[in-house]
Amino acid sequence: MEIDKNIILKLISALEDLKKSLTDKDYKIETHNLKNQNKVVEQEDPKKSVKSPIVGTAYLSPEPGAKKFVDVGKKIKKGDTVLIVEAMKTMNHIPSSQDGVVKKICVEDGQPVEFGQNLIILE
Repeated sequence: MEIDKNIILKLISALEDLKKSLTDKDYKIETHNLKNQNKVVEQEDPKKSVKSPIVGTAYLSPEPGAKKFVDVGKKIKKGDTVLIVEAMKTMNHIPSSQDGVVKKICVEDGQPVEFGQNLIILE
């Protein structure tokens, strides 16, 4: 059996081109990541957030179609219900841990949530 040298040379050339293109992509990704590292990331104050005390499904209103418990910009007081987390067919009202103004709602209606996950960020 005879090996065609032209086929081997084409294969080597194709592999070198592939290696070069992968190296270029890695370089571009690395450069992009370095640029993003220089950006200042705004950190949320953990004391200014309401976290989920349980694993379950978050609901922003008491029933479908009803008015939401909170909206961005709304003033709330400590103990006000900010949303409901349903776990094992039980609707658990989640109270605000402090007074404040709602800066951000971190979950969607009907979204699964984990223990300790941010639900609401306060100002």
